[in-house]
Amino acid sequence: MASGTTAYGLVEQAAIAMDGAKIAWVGEVVDLPALYANWPRETLPGGLITPALIDCHTHIVYGGNRASEWEMRLQGASYAEISRAGGGIRATVAATRAASEAELVQSARTRLDDLIGEGLGTIEIKSGYGLDTQTECKMLSTARALGQMSGVQVKTSFLGAHALPEAFEGRSDAYIDLVVEEMLPAIAAQNLADYCDGFCEDIAFSVKQMRKVLEKAKDLGLGLRLHAEQLSNQSGAQMAAELGALSCDHLEYIDEAGVKAMADASTIAVLLPGAFYFLGEPKKPPIAMLRDYDVGMALASDCNPGSSPLTSLLLTMNMGCTLFGLTPEEALAGTTRFAAAALGLTKTHGTIESGKIADLALWDVAYPGHLAYAMGANPHIGQIRAGQWVT
Repeated sequence: MASGTTAYGLVEQAAIAMDGAKIAWVGEVVDLPALYANWPRETLPGGLITPALIDCHTHIVYGGNRASEWEMRLQGASYAEISRAGGGIRATVAATRAASEAELVQSARTRLDDLIGEGLGTIEIKSGYGLDTQTECKMLSTARALGQMSGVQVKTSFLGAHALPEAFEGRSDAYIDLVVEEMLPAIAAQNLADYCDGFCEDIAFSVKQMRKVLEKAKDLGLGLRLHAEQLSNQSGAQMAAELGALSCDHLEYIDEAGVKAMADASTIAVLLPGAFYFLGEPKKPPIAMLRDYDVGMALASDCNPGSSPLTSLLLTMNMGCTLFGLTPEEALAGTTRFAAAALGLTKTHGTIESGKIADLALWDVAYPGHLAYAMGANPHIGQIRAGQWVT
């Protein structure tokens, strides 16, 4: 699947020339330039090649699990009610603070391997279950270690403004001051994060508070992202877009002003159908409005213990189609081209084009739409990372 004007950008009977880690040329095999005629070559037995998939929103580093909360929700408790009762994110914070970095690496590696087994080449991993400087650093260090161990590209987001720690109950401004004055400088000084994220919601932090965090992060040179408009419309997406955010994520309750601001800023909408499904949310993101304003739509697993324990981008693509009404072509673009844009990686990843990194996935399917079609199937049969075959 290359960039192009045909459906999916599909090139039939294609050839890809790779020069080291990069793509040198792509097109129909009959048009292969003479320059590459004598290069070593390998003929693949049919199937489909796409860019390696990109999961641009995950929380895969955490301690413990929250299966009991899921049972509570099945009995009628809401996500907000569980959070206010001291469950939710705070429960995971306690387990994550208690876990060693080695234990976090071990548990997260299992989840990462599930995603890699379905063609993943790049993943974003957030902190946010520490809510203190030491544990936030520990989580981000774990994420960096996962990249070194696995061979896939790992990008990290500092999510210190994820929830209010119990010790700061009733003092949310004081906690935001801690995030801005201590945590962010420490994270930046150690080069542990590529982006800064936050949870802008009535059960988390206000637009004013998140603006303070994102402005500090921008000053420190971090890319900006935001959990916005998931449970209510706080106008966080509009604020983040005006600051130049790479993405705003969830967006079930976003209004037209927020969508317009995202369009004006080329901010990507990261849609998370796993959380929508798992929480039984009643309201879908405004897909038609996002299309009308030509806002790029990425899809991600949102893998986390409380609202989306999902480790399959293929199922995420299927959910994006069946739950949100995306086309299969939009779903594939959402886990490749627009996922790359959500991470600021458009120049190097997300499409098969000359000059980009040769991160590719090989599939045993006849047509790209099949990737989003079959629930539970895994047709991934090979991968190229930075120009090298891996098994």
